[in-house]
Amino acid sequence: MTYYTPAPRDPKLPPVRINLLSDTQTRPTPGMREAIARAEVGDEQIGDDPTVNLLCERVADLLGKQAAVFMPSGTMCNVAATLVHCRPGDEILAHVSAHIIAREGGAHAALGGFQITPLPGADGQFTPDTLRAALHPRSRYQPPQTLVSAEQTANIGGGTIWKKADLDEVVKIAKANGLATHMDGARLLNAYVATGITARDMTEGWDSAWIDFSKGLGAPIGAAIAGSRDFIDGVWRWKQRLGGSMRQAGICAAACVYALDHHVDRLADDHANARVLARGLSQINGIEVQQPETNLVFFNPNGAGVSGGKMVAELRQRGVLLAMMDGRIRACTHLDVTADMIAETLGLVREIVRGA
Repeated sequence: MTYYTPAPRDPKLPPVRINLLSDTQTRPTPGMREAIARAEVGDEQIGDDPTVNLLCERVADLLGKQAAVFMPSGTMCNVAATLVHCRPGDEILAHVSAHIIAREGGAHAALGGFQITPLPGADGQFTPDTLRAALHPRSRYQPPQTLVSAEQTANIGGGTIWKKADLDEVVKIAKANGLATHMDGARLLNAYVATGITARDMTEGWDSAWIDFSKGLGAPIGAAIAGSRDFIDGVWRWKQRLGGSMRQAGICAAACVYALDHHVDRLADDHANARVLARGLSQINGIEVQQPETNLVFFNPNGAGVSGGKMVAELRQRGVLLAMMDGRIRACTHLDVTADMIAETLGLVREIVRGA
């Protein structure tokens, strides 16, 4: 039995018609494909890819930082960031459900030898007071606390948005205690579209931050991390070590530039579809729904007489793909999910509950 290799799609199952598994499921649009085909490219490893360079300039400006670097994935952004900020044996503080604890395969411990202390908190967020309580005096008996990380939006928390005041207070506490700050911005632009607070304002004071292009922005690959020039110089060292340094990466970066130009404002459509889905689910007796702030809808159908696992399996038999996550079902709206698909999904959920 294999544990780590993805299993091929079961040919006995019907084709997926409605893909609510993740916003990573988006496909490049025709306009994005044209941008990829037209991309001007060069060797990224020697700084000679003009499209990559343009993307990095755009991201650095977007996040209000001195420099940025293009990376194959958000996971590599997080891993490279901790490897630059910390040394083996250092302690990182993050929410218990954060990507760096729960979704990145133990990379930070395996590659950096870091201890990540999980902080509790509702909806995927710890409070400034919780951070204060987790700090300890410098002592040879305890690991040096060097980094605090926050995830915007908080995935397992339900796609919740950190308040600007809390982000600012976390920075203030960290700086007062000699800690660096890192923002996992996998869905940072969802937070911007939902609140109107710019990504630059949200990441103000944070030492490093990144955005993902392969989630709601619809690019097939890529993320970009920003920070000071010295920090980015260190990231480049780890990008090379981790195998993330590419050649004609402008092919990929062109999709990301297109996404910044065309796919940011439309994230509001995903948020609207998520609200419609949540409202419809909450009207089904027995289904518990967390009301979404962005594009993630978490719900539990147990009270309607259907377990989460059975609901996911039954929907899959009808061509709808979702996932169980943290003991609940997660539905994720994105570029390839329409309002009609949301209506059809709600109808199928009602049908399954009636047959329970």
